[in-house]
Amino acid sequence: MSIIKILTSQAIPGMVVSDDVYTKDLHLVIGKDTTLTDKIITRLEFYSITDFSVYSDDSLKTAAGKYVENTFYSEIKRSDSFKRFRKAYQNTVNHLRGSIDNLVVNNQEVDPEQLLSDVSKILYQCNTNIELFNMLHCMREYDDTTYIHSLNVSLICNILGKWLHFMPEDLEAITLSGLLHDVGKLLIPNNIISKPEKLTNEEFSLIKTHTIRGFSLLKNKDVDDRIKNATLMHHERCDGSGYPNGLIEHEIDPFAKLVAIADVYDAMTCARVYRGPLCPFDVINLFETEGYLKYDTKYLLTFLEGIVQTYINNNVRLNNHMEGEIVLINKFELSRPIVMVGDDFIDLSKHRNLYIEALI
Repeated sequence: MSIIKILTSQAIPGMVVSDDVYTKDLHLVIGKDTTLTDKIITRLEFYSITDFSVYSDDSLKTAAGKYVENTFYSEIKRSDSFKRFRKAYQNTVNHLRGSIDNLVVNNQEVDPEQLLSDVSKILYQCNTNIELFNMLHCMREYDDTTYIHSLNVSLICNILGKWLHFMPEDLEAITLSGLLHDVGKLLIPNNIISKPEKLTNEEFSLIKTHTIRGFSLLKNKDVDDRIKNATLMHHERCDGSGYPNGLIEHEIDPFAKLVAIADVYDAMTCARVYRGPLCPFDVINLFETEGYLKYDTKYLLTFLEGIVQTYINNNVRLNNHMEGEIVLINKFELSRPIVMVGDDFIDLSKHRNLYIEALI
């Protein structure tokens, strides 16, 4: 059986890894001959593994099929509020495409007021943070373009900035940081960014230059330096395992640390061809168990606490198919709240064999 290199975004459950997969600092993420599952693919994204090798199997190319929509999100999609949100979202994406293309193609100056106005039109559609997160989950697209991903990251950065009690000017700057963090990808040929088949080593290396290219595009623009640094450093990690420069915690711009969290959260929770949006508690668990060395502790804890609080009183399904309601968050294990099932209270931090499988 032949071996091919694939992007992590192309991975499908059932594929078998042909070599050990390591981080830049030689931490083993998954071993050779591991069969991919959805959770393992999410773990690869968490560690910013951009590519790896698998055994070629043509039968898996169509194995994904169409996923069965989660009831929780399908109900949201039928609501009038979602229809209004989707219209505003799509209009904003189209407008942002024109604005950012002018920056990249015509070398025009950044217009912060216009960009912030576009983002505000979406924020206006949602009354609460949980509503915004749920709407974003329902807007996931398989062909997750740079524009859509950047808008999502911008909205998540805005929420995180509010949770951190940012002053208005700082909140605007972090929102723009999320919006422009991947602008360098637009300087890489689209046939490489969206290439469905395997990439060459040279093409993989080219994609990873998007941070430097984005910084070069913005460095002489009249833009807050923190926004420029976020574009350059959002793939850096506090333990030195990131790129392009392998910086460690104190060397990374605080805004880049915030964008990094929003960036990887959006990547991990997006829908894939074989399933709908990932349950937020799966992502929270991964951040809790493996994230505090890679991401800024203060920012990450604020982010995770903010997310879990939005899901109190939500109905959930456990992995044993029992259904219940989240009634209390465990402060020291956020991904394992107390769930009321019928008349019983199940503390997931004490029942280690149980976990939240889905929101319903």
